[in-house]
Amino acid sequence: MSAQREPGPASTPMTMIQALRSAMDVMLERDDNVVVFGEDVGFFGGVFRCTEGLQAKFGTSRVFDAPISEGGIVGAAVGMAAYGLRPVVEIQFADYFYPASDQIVSEAARLRYRSAGEFTAAMTIRMPCGGGIYGGQTHSQSPEALFTHVCGLRTVMPSNPHDAKGLLIAAIENDDPVIFLEPKRLYNGPFDGHHDRPLVPWSQHPLGLVPDGYYTVPLESAAVFRPGAELTVITYGTMVFVSAAAAQETGIDAEIIDLRSLWPLDLETIVASVKKTGRCVVVHEATRTSGFGAELTALVQEHCFYHLEAPIERVTGWDTPYPHAQEWAYFPGPARVGAAFKRVLEAR
Repeated sequence: MSAQREPGPASTPMTMIQALRSAMDVMLERDDNVVVFGEDVGFFGGVFRCTEGLQAKFGTSRVFDAPISEGGIVGAAVGMAAYGLRPVVEIQFADYFYPASDQIVSEAARLRYRSAGEFTAAMTIRMPCGGGIYGGQTHSQSPEALFTHVCGLRTVMPSNPHDAKGLLIAAIENDDPVIFLEPKRLYNGPFDGHHDRPLVPWSQHPLGLVPDGYYTVPLESAAVFRPGAELTVITYGTMVFVSAAAAQETGIDAEIIDLRSLWPLDLETIVASVKKTGRCVVVHEATRTSGFGAELTALVQEHCFYHLEAPIERVTGWDTPYPHAQEWAYFPGPARVGAAFKRVLEAR
């Protein structure tokens, strides 16, 4: 079910970086079992400064640096979670999670089931993801489909500061392991897909106004980012704003669903929208083949077949290794997304 996105009465303009830091600050203050650690997250404050100042405030036993060993970081977090702590770990880039894949898939995701509920892995793994910073092949991947495939994991990707803070607090409080993916292109402002700089600063965007203190955005809840009647766009992360730009540039009245929580999925909101519009486009930055869009397309076909008036379209990244020199062509932009909108509306 979709959730309300309106900020509370006491709010502050924040970037997504500041909102994520605020969420960790709130939870470190509220719960002595919360610890934050990873590569350079302590004294340095993280490569993107998301944890800046937290070690100085909470001390080196609560916020600390770890060796450059993703398997060691996640493995230690699994043990901490089984002991009763709530670790929040940072993998410096999502591309670096592969050395920790065994700990994530074989240990964290299965701990509750294999212990018959005696132990839980209440841990959050933060990972900056996606391209747009000229980071090349090893700093730009979007591996969300690898996590949504694993039973026992929750996978979250916010598109804005308001949701980022509320979702991160909810993730830290959740008793299951949460993969928390943070689109790097959105750290400082929303993009329209045409430029390598934010379209506007978050301080000038409604969703950059973040409630002070504690609040949550429920996991498993999508949001209607843009109401519309002609077609439904199912998307998440940076592509929310690219899809909005495509709708504006084409003049098509598209309803844009921001998934926020990729798995478990808010199927109710998706189905209600597609049944209303009768047409659907799925947009994501990751590679097309076996991307999360394939699962979304299958679910829409299963639940909305008799309401569809046109084939479902997917707009995605290319089926290639990440192309450093052509990354702005690799990303779905407003032109590619808008062309899909037109094809779906013209289909009979």
